Amino acid sequence: MVVLVLKSLGINDLIGFEFMDPPPGETLMRALELLYALGALNDRGELTKLGRRMAEFPVDPMLSKVIIASEAYSCTDEILTIISMLSESSSLFYRPKDKKLHADQARQNFVRAGGDHFTLLNVWEQWADTNYSQQFCYEQFLQYKSLCRARDIRDQLAGLCERVEVVIQSNPNSNDITPVQKALTAGYFYNTAQLQKSGDSYRTLKTNQTVYIHPSSSLFQHQPPVKTVLYYELVMTSKSYLRQVMEIKPAWLFEGEFLILTF
Repeated sequence: MVVLVLKSLGINDLIGFEFMDPPPGETLMRALELLYALGALNDRGELTKLGRRMAEFPVDPMLSKVIIASEAYSCTDEILTIISMLSESSSLFYRPKDKKLHADQARQNFVRAGGDHFTLLNVWEQWADTNYSQQFCYEQFLQYKSLCRARDIRDQLAGLCERVEVVIQSNPNSNDITPVQKALTAGYFYNTAQLQKSGDSYRTLKTNQTVYIHPSSSLFQHQPPVKTVLYYELVMTSKSYLRQVMEIKPAWLFEGEFLILTF
């Protein structure tokens, strides 16, 4: 995001720029590579029209690309919700020691087909239907403060969409989650992994690293196992775990590259 902001300010000599705390050259190169892959920079390292729009959003460039791509798929409303909920997903559910089974069942009731992103969308929609009730959160073992923070983030992003002239539309067919999946893939194609022959682990497509779906995911031990997944973050504990996982089709990765050329 720092590189994108500097580019938008007309600062092109990043190597010679006097950072207060200079990042390693390798880090700068990785940032430039990602921005180029997202379509924010052209092959001369110059900011594109898409890149200028992305720089208006104070979020990770992968997220801003998703927001802008969602306009083409007419699902910006759902995308803003999912992005806002992802930012609070690690603190969303709680599990009291004396009510573990009730909390687990409540969480399971929110699960939707397609993966964790749609579970988060469902949580938001049910909460919104109660007029953002604190009592609903208490009954469903949800952190009210986390949801309120997600709502604040969503309001800010919606305001930025208006400034950047991104039209906020809802997915016309709520039963078809493909537009939402494709919009997310347009920004997160680096964060993808393929099921290995063993059937219990995945290999990241970008770094060829062996990873596992986190036990908290709705796709953990899914039968049959999902073949290709997109993830929000990679956490390292005893193993490398994928958190907030969504099912995708490999063909969409090429569509994501095509989107780079068309915006």
